[in-house]
Amino acid sequence: MIIIGEKINASLAGIKAIVLERDRARLLELARTQATAGSDFIDVNVGTGVGSREDEMCSMQWAIEAIQEEVKTPLCIDSADPAVLEAGLRARNGRPSLINSAKAEEKNLEQVLPLARRHHAPIVGLAMDEAGIARTVEGRLRACEKIAAACEKHGVSSETLYLDPLVIPVSTDIKQGLVTLNTIFEIKKRLPAVKTVIGLSNVSYGLPGRTGLNAAFLHMAIYAGLDAAITDPLDKALMGAVKTGEALVGKDRHCRRYTRAFRGG
Repeated sequence: MIIIGEKINASLAGIKAIVLERDRARLLELARTQATAGSDFIDVNVGTGVGSREDEMCSMQWAIEAIQEEVKTPLCIDSADPAVLEAGLRARNGRPSLINSAKAEEKNLEQVLPLARRHHAPIVGLAMDEAGIARTVEGRLRACEKIAAACEKHGVSSETLYLDPLVIPVSTDIKQGLVTLNTIFEIKKRLPAVKTVIGLSNVSYGLPGRTGLNAAFLHMAIYAGLDAAITDPLDKALMGAVKTGEALVGKDRHCRRYTRAFRGG
């Protein structure tokens, strides 16, 4: 399971101030702790909602350059704006990066996929199009297949594509957890070369006992074929759920990772 640390996101409490105040020490602390906790990528989203596109591009460049001076873990450059993604990729200067994200809209794909090809970066594709997020499995699969076809057109390998079936809080629609799980299953069936990823914590938004819900959903998603999760690597219960889930579906040979994690507490 690929873990993408979610803590550096300007939509979260406290992170907006770090970005606006250019608080390098606090930014690096968040990056270091996530790297130490086992993140394979560290997500960097600096969208504060304050200022212009150019401001966000400068913020992304600042954050990327600050983190990569101290932390070797690959970064996930996260923005809905292709110009901000490009600013982050330039700051990385060829170092391993994940682009987050593209969506099934012609204009967006024409802007973002060339970045993935040029910078040799894997990319997250969101199962949404001009009409938004479909409420059905088939609707989301159409968006995923459009993204996969566009990747082929632009010379982006399917093996570097992470499709995100999207997670809608079950507190707003109790059926949507199952829609996401079934979409993961169908992606792996129809597009076996691609990887799957979800923003895990969305599923429990608005409900109590969120860690338990997140861990249960993660187990189900691993069974359905999940390859990666954007989540909190500092949550020991969730990181434990990764190890138990992979062991139970046969993705942990001789249960070695599970056993090491158990012995390590």
